[in-house]
Amino acid sequence: MVSIGIGLAGFGTVGAGVFRALKQNGALLAQRTGAHFEIQRIVLRDPTKSRPLPAPPEIVTTRWQDLMTDPKISIIIELMGGTEEPLTLFRSAIAARKLVVTGNKALLAEHGAEIFKLSRSANVPIFYEAAVAGGIPIIKSIREALIGNHFESIHGILNGTSNYILSRMTESEMDLHKALREAQSRGFAESNPSLDLNGWDAAHKTILLASLAYGFWIGPCDIEVEGIEALSALDIRAARQLGYRIKLLSSIRSHSDREIEISVGPALIPESHILASVDGVFNAVLVRGDIVGESLFHGHGAGEFPTASAVLGNLAEAAICLSSPSSPTYNSFDPHNFYGRVKNPDSCLAPFYLRLVVDSQPRVLAQIAGILGDAGIGIASLIQFGRQDGRQTSLILMLQNAVIGVTRRAIRQIAVLPCVKEKPVLLRVEHFV
Repeated sequence: MVSIGIGLAGFGTVGAGVFRALKQNGALLAQRTGAHFEIQRIVLRDPTKSRPLPAPPEIVTTRWQDLMTDPKISIIIELMGGTEEPLTLFRSAIAARKLVVTGNKALLAEHGAEIFKLSRSANVPIFYEAAVAGGIPIIKSIREALIGNHFESIHGILNGTSNYILSRMTESEMDLHKALREAQSRGFAESNPSLDLNGWDAAHKTILLASLAYGFWIGPCDIEVEGIEALSALDIRAARQLGYRIKLLSSIRSHSDREIEISVGPALIPESHILASVDGVFNAVLVRGDIVGESLFHGHGAGEFPTASAVLGNLAEAAICLSSPSSPTYNSFDPHNFYGRVKNPDSCLAPFYLRLVVDSQPRVLAQIAGILGDAGIGIASLIQFGRQDGRQTSLILMLQNAVIGVTRRAIRQIAVLPCVKEKPVLLRVEHFV
């Protein structure tokens, strides 16, 4: 039995979950890996803070630098959150030749190019299963199980908070703010849920999946991101009437011109599609490979134990790496450049859902249809929802397949019409073809 020392940087929900999980299943992990993992140090920013699970005071430190100089520590688990301080930790850990396990998706999405370059140069791998979809082993599946496939598309529901909110809006026809308050009261949303609502939590995860699948590093500026903040209960009701569910969807799709289309935003999904049934705080990833066909991964996307499970899996991989450091299987990220660039989102094609609040007057629809027609955009269907005062109405238009940039320019023209009273809501319709 080999003993492996661990330094745990961060003792929030996930950090405490890792501590609990090692206590609970450490013996099982040792039986299966031949390695006994022992936490040597825990880094706390504020040791005086009251916590549901107190850290053992004899191994607490306030300096992550102490992990670098401790010869008993071979693996560092980074669960601090943020990007600036963890980036410095990563640089130091790689220089000290200590393996790093992390769940920090924002750090990897924003600084992954630098981190993985340092990792390759020093032959010190980084493990990050916990950074995407919690307990779903999607990173390992893309890097290993599906390594023999060209990826035709990856679609995912990657943010449990937004999915819970949209599920409750669908089930109970409540508005977004009420659903958010409920999510916060149940511990499914942070007190500051901005990254969940604006789509960037899902976007960070999407960047990691796309970079792994297509072999070149994708930056935050390369991905188109929209959140769910503008959605109303009417959008949910109209979508259901049309046979769809609205989900915050991460979409990654390869094109025959060797470009990759990447987007994150609320989308209408046919109710018959399997992703439409993913509710609550669950995540799901649908991968289509040219050899394997479609594979669906479904499970808890966040939380104390699902994420801790991913960390434990990475610890087992790290133990193998320590015993066989030259093994190519455990390189963190190898660029292979089968595809080399992200497709301009404005040049992509998509059908759309459009909601407009307009005056209840003659020729309003004619003005809107005229602008769309001049842009070459067809209207597939129209639903009208009147308001109680009778002076305004909500128009729901399903638009036919059109170039995204052209559609947005047309919507900007419609938005400034005197008869349009609120900012238009434009959502993609996804048919997974």
